Amino acid sequence: MHKTPEPPIDSRRRLRPHGIAFGGDYNPEQWPEEVWAEDVALMKEAGVSMVTAGIFSWAKVEPRPGEYDFAWFDRVMDNLAGVGVAVCLATMTASPPPWLSRLHPEILPETADGRRMWPGGRQHYCPSSAVYRRYAARLVERLATRYADHPALEMWHIGNEYGCHTPQCWCDESAADFRRWLSDRYGDVEALNDAWSTAFWAQHYDSFDEVLPPRLAPTFPNPAQQLDFARFSDDALLRCYLTEKEVLRRITPDVPVTTNFIGVHKPVDAFRWAAEEDVVSVDVYQDPHDEDTQAAAGFIFDVSRSARSGQPWMLMEQAPSAVNWRERNGPKQPGRMRLWSWQAVAQGADAVLYFQWRQSRGGAEKYHSAMVPHGGTDTRIFREVSELGRELASVPQIAGSRSTAEVALVLDWNSWWALELDSHPSTALNQMDLVLAHYRPLLDAGIPCDVVPPDRDLSGYRMVVVPNLYLLKERDAERLTGFVRGGGRLLVSFFSGIVDGCDRVHLGGYPAPLREVLGLRVEEFWPLAEAETVEVRHLDGSVGRADLWSEAVVPEGAAVVAEFGAGPLAGQPAVTRHSFGEGHAWYVATRLAPQAMRALIDDVCRTADVGPVLPGLPEHVQATVREGDGGRFVFLLNHGRDEVEVGLPGPMTDLLARGGAPADRVTLPGAGVAVLTEA
Repeated sequence: MHKTPEPPIDSRRRLRPHGIAFGGDYNPEQWPEEVWAEDVALMKEAGVSMVTAGIFSWAKVEPRPGEYDFAWFDRVMDNLAGVGVAVCLATMTASPPPWLSRLHPEILPETADGRRMWPGGRQHYCPSSAVYRRYAARLVERLATRYADHPALEMWHIGNEYGCHTPQCWCDESAADFRRWLSDRYGDVEALNDAWSTAFWAQHYDSFDEVLPPRLAPTFPNPAQQLDFARFSDDALLRCYLTEKEVLRRITPDVPVTTNFIGVHKPVDAFRWAAEEDVVSVDVYQDPHDEDTQAAAGFIFDVSRSARSGQPWMLMEQAPSAVNWRERNGPKQPGRMRLWSWQAVAQGADAVLYFQWRQSRGGAEKYHSAMVPHGGTDTRIFREVSELGRELASVPQIAGSRSTAEVALVLDWNSWWALELDSHPSTALNQMDLVLAHYRPLLDAGIPCDVVPPDRDLSGYRMVVVPNLYLLKERDAERLTGFVRGGGRLLVSFFSGIVDGCDRVHLGGYPAPLREVLGLRVEEFWPLAEAETVEVRHLDGSVGRADLWSEAVVPEGAAVVAEFGAGPLAGQPAVTRHSFGEGHAWYVATRLAPQAMRALIDDVCRTADVGPVLPGLPEHVQATVREGDGGRFVFLLNHGRDEVEVGLPGPMTDLLARGGAPADRVTLPGAGVAVLTEA
């Protein structure tokens, strides 16, 4: 019987996933070609609609300098297109091939004490290396030209996890690049001397040629030098990304670009980088041994959502179960992978992907779980992954919807870099710990929260939370002051507003740029000893504990909300509130215990007229909302182990309950999820 041949695939058509993209990192070069046919068949079974591919393929496609073998990768791309799987195509530059460092050992990075780091792992390149960038751009040019019109190409994945292993380099090429960066930033060396306070310890520079990166020194390196080196190192990584992006934009201007962040990663300023991406993507690896891991993950999700002002983002990597790189790598208990995947969607993700598709037989990550485990398809992991794929595919209308928030939490990478420098009143201040102490009460209360840099417009918010913003520029302080003057509610915690952008103390009494709006001055810092706590007495009669830090606060118009109950600061303010303009500003001079912090956040929310997505949520239940052309979706996630019942404001239908009828209550088992729409 004659069979009419199928028409060729239109090379101009993209295989855009319908709904929430689902899939993982695909590394076919690890397997013989006869496995590839099974791969694409299983992808269809598991509901895969998108894979990332080629992340570590450089040595395979360019086995020798200037000699390219794309034929095998052509077959990979064709196989995926043939089953309708879209490809987020990596630029293959994350791990240079061995021949590159053999020919050009100068690309290898060095540590602060002058030790060279060698090949054998990955990311073995200096971010400032012009040679590395030239070879990377040459590969990207070939790659983009070859696959520009391939039907499987959905988007570009530039590099991979920038700054994961080599966030900074102290080699001579980095030193020269650092000097060029400083010259561009300051113009002349005297401006640098002023910014770096080089009159201290006879560090005055007569020329930029005398400046080095903050290499290993006999004692504390210049803090402003360290801060600028963190900025420069972030820029050096970003220039690697932009070098490749420029090639891709020229050859494939219609194909979106992204690169995956490693959670909220100190070396890489996600807010700056997001402006250079078409969509934010991020890797998140919850720790099954951490009972509170959903809070840290939730914060990462909200940073990813906020980085491009609420645009849906991609969960580029997560683990189906255990990872391989912690000291204790516990598996995800049944239901937790589904729960945490839905948490990402609930907080704005339009893609749920994994590392990786098929579990490696050898190499450093062979014990990292994958969608297809060593045991094959007759495994709990593959069954749970496939069930989630089908579930996500059943609700395509969620894709594209967005969340809004009336509360903003301020995070600034410059302040983070400066806060954790040495030679401070205490080196126990960890930015992420401090941020989560402020974020967790909002998450637990079911109150949506954007995470924004200090230069973001605050006019659309009712309440702003500022956790320990040590470095604060004058114009950003004016923005916070204007927010309160106009009627906003502001909560600021200790050791904020202390230094300017060059790590120089704001004179006029701590925190000089915020004294007016807070109505106080801090006379002296009193950091607490390790494991030391202090009593905090609230004027409402409640008594709590605090730790880590305390301060001698002198009110200048602010009312006292709570006092230190014992010790050298007994009777002095621990928490204050100041009426300023049409708004109010709170100040917290210590780290309150979680229960007391929750009570304070709740009080500020009440005065700001900010409420939860759903009132009366049971403990451990998270609630979020996404809205778009497809409707309004209320997500409920039970992070606890026990079954709970949640009351609803009216009859709603659970999209994940097959054949479910509208109801005004929903029952959630431990790790349960509901996606509700109004009946």
